Amino acid sequence: MSDSRNTEGAPSAQSDANKAPGALNIEGVDMAVPKEVANLDSGNQVNGNQVSGNQGVGLEDVIYTRRFSSTEEETRTATWKVLTEKFFQNYVSSEDVVVDVGAGDGLFITNVKARERIAVDLSPHVQKLESQGVTVIQSPATDFADSLPEKADIIFMSNFLEHLPDKKVLLDVLAEAKRALRPGGSLMILQPNIRYVGSAYWDYIDHHIALTEHSLVEALEVSGYTVSEVIPQFLPYTAKSLLGKFTSLFGGPSFIEQYLRFPLLWRIFGKQTFVVATCGESAK
Repeated sequence: MSDSRNTEGAPSAQSDANKAPGALNIEGVDMAVPKEVANLDSGNQVNGNQVSGNQGVGLEDVIYTRRFSSTEEETRTATWKVLTEKFFQNYVSSEDVVVDVGAGDGLFITNVKARERIAVDLSPHVQKLESQGVTVIQSPATDFADSLPEKADIIFMSNFLEHLPDKKVLLDVLAEAKRALRPGGSLMILQPNIRYVGSAYWDYIDHHIALTEHSLVEALEVSGYTVSEVIPQFLPYTAKSLLGKFTSLFGGPSFIEQYLRFPLLWRIFGKQTFVVATCGESAK
């Protein structure tokens, strides 16, 4: 349902993670919809050189152009609008500085209401978000803090971490996000969970790291964050998922609103995990 990034073709460092129980998968926000709800991607996609010095698999432009059909793209767009307005906005004040790391198509950052909206991504296509009032920083996720106009109140990552080359880079990304946050600021992560997605986690060639809610929480805690909220099962895996197809067929946005109102459905269809962690001692 969310899909902003998709599953990987795991390197050796992942085989252990693939066995680990508890990988959360709130798929990119695409409830059928990385970017994002097709993997419910958050509208974020790992494009090309997303992380320090890493070139990805080298064919990201081709991969993300062909991954979703026009109908699935419409579902992702509609889903992200509702997800942002009806769910994620509850964590964001209109006076906040919000940074979307791995922003991709910008399905989250263009819909959230905040004083300052910033998209961080290495792909050149992120520049198009400037026309929607978003400040763009074309930079690696491991080296963007010094480019921000001011410290962030909220950093958002959706369907992003699974695309990183290894867990060392993942920890480097979390450390850089911590450096970019003001004391008391929050990091929000929407992430496919291998525990609930299962082998389908590896159906996407650009997925490298497998996480559960437990390994994600551990990564945050060893990086100096205080985890304040964990929803192990939140959104469906992608726009290609069964619920994603239902979303396209039955009511679109209104269907997603109903899904958000009934957490029991999350326990049935949720494949992505949602985690909120704070930086520093004072919670937001």
